[in-house]
Amino acid sequence: MRRSKEKKSKKKIGLWIIVSLCTCILLAVGVAFYNVHKTMNKIHTPLTEEKQEDDKPVTKAAPFSVLLLGVDERKADSGRSDTMIVMTVNPEQQTMKMLSIPRDTRTEIIGHQTVDKINHAYAFGGVQMAVDTVAHFLEIPIDYYVFINMEGFLQIIDTVGGITIDNDMELTYDQYHYPEGEVTLNGEEALIFSRIRYEDPRGDFGRQIRQRQIIEAVMKKAATPSMLLKASDMLEVVGDNVRMNFTMKELWQLQGLYKELNQQMEQLSFQQGAGERIERIWYYIPDEAELQTIRTTLQTHLQK
Repeated sequence: MRRSKEKKSKKKIGLWIIVSLCTCILLAVGVAFYNVHKTMNKIHTPLTEEKQEDDKPVTKAAPFSVLLLGVDERKADSGRSDTMIVMTVNPEQQTMKMLSIPRDTRTEIIGHQTVDKINHAYAFGGVQMAVDTVAHFLEIPIDYYVFINMEGFLQIIDTVGGITIDNDMELTYDQYHYPEGEVTLNGEEALIFSRIRYEDPRGDFGRQIRQRQIIEAVMKKAATPSMLLKASDMLEVVGDNVRMNFTMKELWQLQGLYKELNQQMEQLSFQQGAGERIERIWYYIPDEAELQTIRTTLQTHLQK
């Protein structure tokens, strides 16, 4: 029963993350319009080569894609994108497809003239290079991005009074112990939980699951009516740690789409690839046939 609920949660999490971020930004419109406007000015960060607003897919209700980057950004470190989720949305079909890209995937880094782990693209060239590299890897356009600085963003957990998640595996890291089942976390505990890697036999795949769980739990609680009184504090944290190229108009439209797409989501994943050491560095090597199948599926969904 729990596995069934977890599978359902994973299918919904991609668009839920984005819509919940939108809700967190918009929930205080009635009580703090000035703060919302100020936060949107900080969050809205167009890419270098951005489309004109009239040509944006959400505006036209045409199929569009979104790259979600969850970045572990620490002091004196430009950070690497530990979580990379691509979502394609087809409003006419009322369907969405979601793909998690393993962080160690070996591919060409566009604009850096190297072949490296895909999550290094952000470290080398920020959001633009990450977007360009993912677009090249999957052979689809990336219309939108949402960037989340995980370390700073987790400050919101203390603001909302902690979160509760359904932990699927008992884990221990130093003095931190996370039993299987329901676990309530404060900000520091959630940060450690999101970084555990070697203690989990699933490695990076397990860490990606936990990071998505945390983001989902944070945004689910932040969007509840009881959090209205803390809206200003939440907006401050979001403003400092989230960047996206959605405009306010597009966020409103996205919320409307979410109601239609809620039951029509398909989870895609890499199943056939394998790990390999190349010059003493471990990489995830996708299976070429499976990669091409995923590319074709996403291209067809975007009507490309």
